Amino acid sequence: MWTHKAWQGRFIPHPLPTHEKLQAYAGWCNAVEGNTTFYATPARETVLSWAQQTGPDFRFVLKLPKVITHEHRLAGADEPLRVFLDTMEPLGPRVHAYWIQLPGSFGPPDVPALAAFLARLPASHRYAVEVRHPAFFDDRRATAELEEVLATVGAEWIPFDTTAFFRTPPTSDGERDAWTKKPRVSLRTRALTDRPIVRYLGRDAEQETVAGWQRWVAVTAGWLREGRSPTVFIHTPDNADAPALARRFHEEVRARVPGLEPLPETEPLTLF
Repeated sequence: MWTHKAWQGRFIPHPLPTHEKLQAYAGWCNAVEGNTTFYATPARETVLSWAQQTGPDFRFVLKLPKVITHEHRLAGADEPLRVFLDTMEPLGPRVHAYWIQLPGSFGPPDVPALAAFLARLPASHRYAVEVRHPAFFDDRRATAELEEVLATVGAEWIPFDTTAFFRTPPTSDGERDAWTKKPRVSLRTRALTDRPIVRYLGRDAEQETVAGWQRWVAVTAGWLREGRSPTVFIHTPDNADAPALARRFHEEVRARVPGLEPLPETEPLTLF
């Protein structure tokens, strides 16, 4: 995500060598979604570069490759899983959680496959699961069954909150595109572990994005007061302003929890 074209020259100096872009991003935010790992396991040298560009407290939430979650649907994928975990080893404690994003067709009947998969994972790592089948959000029995499976191994449930996004019809090409691709499920705000993870999708209009995240400001502040360590990712349809919005969200939470550490000081970009 730190190579996002819209950020070049705004949040990240441009031009900038590829092996320095993550370091520049880390000056804005202290966590990142590793979405590219969904498409392929990167080279180990690439992962070493990620480690070199970030401090030990930086948080990676890394998505498992789709060959494991979508093509094999968690069964018979031991070798690609081993390769992936071995490749990520240089990140060490920077891996906040391995992110198991499941397809929308993965429903309650598939929970035993998830339970078996989670039971085989190394206990030395943390895991977080994102489901997109509506039944997990609307059927109490399905919700309870999934929560029980996750609790057995200390895994978190990642909610992807799109409720503010789907509240009104799209008004731009970016919103129309996201309208056809993003999951439309009921709101979930319950944390299962001491490290909850939230994904939030707003709108093109900043005021609508900010209005829609107010519940998360309150929930996040509450988690912090309970001693939890939440990670929140802020999205919009084009993500053009995501780093600035993430910092604004952090400041709103910090206003309620003054003891929360500030994000890194950003340096203004210059043309020369």
